[in-house]
Amino acid sequence: MASSLIHEFTDANFASEVLQSSTPVLVDFWAPWCGPCRALTPTIDAIAAEYQGRVKVGKLNIDDNMEQAAALGIRSIPTLMVFKGGSLKKQHVGLIQKPELAKLLDAELG
Repeated sequence: MASSLIHEFTDANFASEVLQSSTPVLVDFWAPWCGPCRALTPTIDAIAAEYQGRVKVGKLNIDDNMEQAAALGIRSIPTLMVFKGGSLKKQHVGLIQKPELAKLLDAELG
């Protein structure tokens, strides 16, 4: 992971790290071969730093964690999902700029 603020989510820890989290969670579903996913990394890192302590930010490699990706219906990457209280609250497929991503998160923090 590029930043120490970015969590690594897996099939094994998704329930405990994401669904049972006491804070909202931003999950970036990605794969190493995905160019747009790599292009999104600096934005995800910046959001992790800016929202530190208020939002848990992490990535889930869909190649290594197919079970969770399939369960959530991930069909295209990058896909970003915001979970709060164990439920999916927001979803965005494709590249997104930092201001738009911040708006998605702010809606759940407000």
